[in-house]
Amino acid sequence: MHALLVALAMVTALGAAVRSTWSPCGLSMLSSITPLGERGRGNRYGVTVAWFVAGAMLGGATLGLLTAALAAAVAAGHLPVGVVTGFVAAASLATAASDSGVLGFHLPYHRRQVNERWLDQYRSWVYGAGYGWQIGTGLATYVMTSAVYLTIVLGAATGSPRAAAAVGVLFGTVRGVAVLLGARLTTPEALAGFHRRFDALGRPVRAAVVALQVAVAEVAAAGVWRPGALVVAGVAGAGGSLTLLRARRRTVQPTPMGARVPASASAGPGRPR
Repeated sequence: MHALLVALAMVTALGAAVRSTWSPCGLSMLSSITPLGERGRGNRYGVTVAWFVAGAMLGGATLGLLTAALAAAVAAGHLPVGVVTGFVAAASLATAASDSGVLGFHLPYHRRQVNERWLDQYRSWVYGAGYGWQIGTGLATYVMTSAVYLTIVLGAATGSPRAAAAVGVLFGTVRGVAVLLGARLTTPEALAGFHRRFDALGRPVRAAVVALQVAVAEVAAAGVWRPGALVVAGVAGAGGSLTLLRARRRTVQPTPMGARVPASASAGPGRPR
């Protein structure tokens, strides 16, 4: 069961990091840290990106330290496997419901943008590493998906500080390397075209991450009570249908630093999409 929990934690961290790229902060990075933007500021794109990725990995390591401490506490508690997996199943359903909005509730989240003034006030290594660290922690800026919380829960559930730390580093690394998607954006036209295509991918990625969280719940439920997986599957089918219907109603709105994000990303407090 330990190996299974580690695998679930890693996959969830990957999904959470990918989905987080559509957050206002993630999209801001894809708008500002590009060859076009760095050339305009008189900086070298490769240098800035290197500092950004390094900062994001450090941010992931920071998240990993938090998760490792929780994992150590779980290990010290000697909790029965059934209790741990049961909690994981419940947490997975809660985060899936929060992201889909199927039950009309949303988990609390931190709504904070990075400070765009850093681009003009500091050297590229400062804002590169600084932005990267904030985004890599997963909690210091806008939380786009409750899968970030689930990543922490799963990392702690492993009961292994080392595995939990690795989960955090994986999350931060994926968030950092996402900035390379803008490596070929050398003209305003290319930047605008990229964001149109990227915005269009937001809905299916959101649905996929919700499905991932439900799948985690199913696997955990099967480990505790096999019929429970069937119940989770039924809930997933209804919730997935509602999620897709709601996604079709989303529009696109501009945000600071030249990024464009789905209107759902600009929703009021307590409504991450």
